[in-house]
Amino acid sequence: MLSLKYTWLNIFLYINILIALSFIFFSRKPPTTTWAWIMIMLFIPLFGFILYLFFGQDLRKRKTFSIKEEKDRFSALMERQNSSLLHYLEAYDNPLIHHYESLIRLNLSAHEAIYTEDNTIKILTDGKILFEDFFENIKNAKKYIHIESYIIRDDHLGQEFKRLLISKAQEGIEIFILYDDMGCLTTPKKYFYELRQAGIKVACFFPSLIPFIKLRVNYRNHRKICVIDGSLAYLGGFNIGDEYLGLNKKLGYWRDTHLKITGSSVRFINLQFLLDRRFAINENLALDHYIPLDTHRQQGTVGIQIVSSGPDSRYSSVRNGYIQMIHAAKKSVFIQTPYFIPDEAVLTALKLAALSGIDVRIMIPNKPDHMIVYWATYAHIGEVLSCGVRCYTYEKGFLHAKTIIVDNTIASVGTANFDVRSFKLNFEINAFIYDFETANELTNVFLEDLKDCKEITPKLYSQRPALVHFKESISRLLSPIL
Repeated sequence: MLSLKYTWLNIFLYINILIALSFIFFSRKPPTTTWAWIMIMLFIPLFGFILYLFFGQDLRKRKTFSIKEEKDRFSALMERQNSSLLHYLEAYDNPLIHHYESLIRLNLSAHEAIYTEDNTIKILTDGKILFEDFFENIKNAKKYIHIESYIIRDDHLGQEFKRLLISKAQEGIEIFILYDDMGCLTTPKKYFYELRQAGIKVACFFPSLIPFIKLRVNYRNHRKICVIDGSLAYLGGFNIGDEYLGLNKKLGYWRDTHLKITGSSVRFINLQFLLDRRFAINENLALDHYIPLDTHRQQGTVGIQIVSSGPDSRYSSVRNGYIQMIHAAKKSVFIQTPYFIPDEAVLTALKLAALSGIDVRIMIPNKPDHMIVYWATYAHIGEVLSCGVRCYTYEKGFLHAKTIIVDNTIASVGTANFDVRSFKLNFEINAFIYDFETANELTNVFLEDLKDCKEITPKLYSQRPALVHFKESISRLLSPIL
C-alpha cells in the first residue's frame, strides 16, 4: 500500500516537472516571471500549480481581447498629428508641448493618445468631497451616464449610488454600468439585478466561465471612469464603497486622487469606455451618437493625453509614459503609489535619475491592504534608497493615489500603480497632463501629504528586524507574478 502511494506521488511529481518544462519552452513571459513560476511549481507542486491556474495563465495567446482594438475612426486625426507633430502643435499655446514633444509623440504614435489642449481639470483628493461633486453631476445629467468601476460595494455609499441611478433612469436618462467580475466578487448579484430591473444597462467585464469559481485573477479591468453627457468625465483611483469615505476601521482615512475633466479629452475617455463596453457585451455601437468628431474648441487651456493600457495593447503604454517622464526630468520626480513593484526598466530609470542628482521621492502607504504585495513594495523601496531616492510612508491612513509629477510642470494621474500588474496584466487608464498650474497643484498636494509621512531613511531601513528582512526576501522573489 505504501509503495502504491509513492508510485502515485512520483507520477504527480513527473507531471508537475513536465508542466514546468513546457512552461519554459512555450511561455512568452519575461524570463524573471517564467523562472518565478517554475520555482513555485517545483518546490510546492500541488499548490504551485493551483496558483498558476489563478494567476499565471497568459490569455493573450488566445487573442481574448482582439476585438477591443477598434480606434479606426480616429486614425485620420492621429495620423495628422503624428506626421507633422511640430507643425500641428504650433497651433497650440502651451509652451510645454515643445519641451515634451518626445513624450507626446510616444503616447501618440505607440499608444494612439491624441493631444488636446482645451481642457479643464479639478483635482479631488478627499472621498467625501469627490462623491458630493460626483453625485451632484449625476443628478444634473441630461442625456446619458457611462460608469466603469473596478469595485462597486453594496454598502451605504453603494446603496445611495444605486438609488440615485434608479431615479435618473426613471427620468429617461440612458445609463450603462460596467463592473469587474473579480473586483465585485463580494457584491451580491441582487444589487446589479435591481439596477437592471430599473432599465439600467449593466455588464460584467471578463466574467468567470465557471459560476462561483474565479480563476481569472489576471486581466482585470482596473479602470475607474465616469462620463456624463459627453461633456464631463471623472478618472482616478476612487472606487465606489464606504472605505473610500474613510469608513474602514482597519485602513482609516482614504487618501486618493481623482480628476474631474471637461474639454475635448472627455471624448477619448468616453471612447475607451465604449470599447470596453463593446468587448463586455459584444455589441455594435453608433459611436457618432456619443463621440462627435467635429467639435468646437472648448474654453479650457490644459493639455492632456488619455493613455490606456492592458493586455490588448501592443506596448505597456502607461509604463512607457512613466519611463519617458522620468528620463525627461531635470529637477524632480515625485511619485505616490499604493504598490511599488516596478519592473527593471522603471527601477533603472528611477535609480539613474537619483544618481544624476534629480530629487526623486516616493510615497507609499504605511497600512498594507495586501501583505505580500506590501513586503515586496518595501523590498523595492530598499533598493532605490541606496541610490539616493527619498522614500516616505503615509501615516494618516491608506494612500491609494497613483500620481507622478516631474519638474513641477507635467504629471500623470489615473488608475495605474507602479507595479507589474498595472503595467502588463490589468486594464488601466491615465491622464498625462501638460500644465504648469495643475502640476504645481499636485506638487503642493504631495508636499502637504509629506506632513503626514515618516521618512524611511537608509539607517532606519537597515535597522528593520530579521523577520521583516525575511518577509521582504520571499515577497521579492514572488514579485514578478504579483
